[in-house]
Amino acid sequence: MRTGRNRPVAVLLSAVVAGMVGLTFAAVPLYRLFCQVTGYGGTTQVAQVLPEEVGERIVKVRFNADVDAHLPWTFAPAQVEVALHVGEVGMAFYRARNLTGKAITGAAVFNVTPLKAGQYFNKVQCFCFDEQRLEPGQSVDMPVTFFVAPAIDDDPNLDDVRTITLSYTFYRAEDDEAEDEPSVSGRTDRPSAPDVAQSASLQ
Repeated sequence: MRTGRNRPVAVLLSAVVAGMVGLTFAAVPLYRLFCQVTGYGGTTQVAQVLPEEVGERIVKVRFNADVDAHLPWTFAPAQVEVALHVGEVGMAFYRARNLTGKAITGAAVFNVTPLKAGQYFNKVQCFCFDEQRLEPGQSVDMPVTFFVAPAIDDDPNLDDVRTITLSYTFYRAEDDEAEDEPSVSGRTDRPSAPDVAQSASLQ
């Protein structure tokens, strides 16, 4: 009798566990979508259309670059900053070089600071949309085209924002088949490129 009474409880607990597992798998894409829609954590937007108007407000965009210790590349912005009106489309370049004798594929994660500006910072084209494969010793200039949405003028929380910093960090791509190169510390274990939304929220 006791076994029969416990059966509904067991079924309920199993359903709860299954639901929790399902939510765990759904958490990452849902979090990514949340970041993209709200700009949370400095996550930038991808523009489908260009702005129709250019505002009077001028915003300086500064550029920052970092490379994970396990990726033997150099990576740096080709310019320190640019100044543009809100709604004006700008272009900047980052330079990367493979320091090894092996082809290596890298993936860039990104965010902007202040974090609250993410929802108004739009990328039109970006090297970060795809993994980048550099041949042995190859050096490339990688462009990013962007604009700050004029709607930033309608947000009183952004009245104090006159400078936005666009940051990228390059990691070795998760599916890179190249043989690991030793890092400065001599270690050959390496992390794969983290989820963009999670990385942005940590920077």
